[in-house]
Amino acid sequence: MSAHGNARVEMDLADDQIKVLEENFTRVSKHPDDATLMLIAAECGLSEEETAKWFKMRNAQWRKAEGLPPNLGSVKD
Repeated sequence: MSAHGNARVEMDLADDQIKVLEENFTRVSKHPDDATLMLIAAECGLSEEETAKWFKMRNAQWRKAEGLPPNLGSVKD
C-alpha cells in the first residue's frame, strides 16, 4: 500500500496521479477554476469530472482535518 493511503480519497488512482493531484491541491489551489482543472486533469490522465470529484472529496477531508465543516459555506451565521 502507498504511504499516501489517506490521499486516495475513495478513488482508485495510481500513485503518480495522486502525487500530481496532491501537489496541485497544496501548491496551486484547493478550489481550481475550470481552466486549471482542465490542465490538472490532462496532466493526470483523468476526466475533468473525476478531477473535480477528487478535489471536492479532498477538500472535505482537508476541512475535517482542520476542524472545519466539510462543505464550504456550510457555517450558518
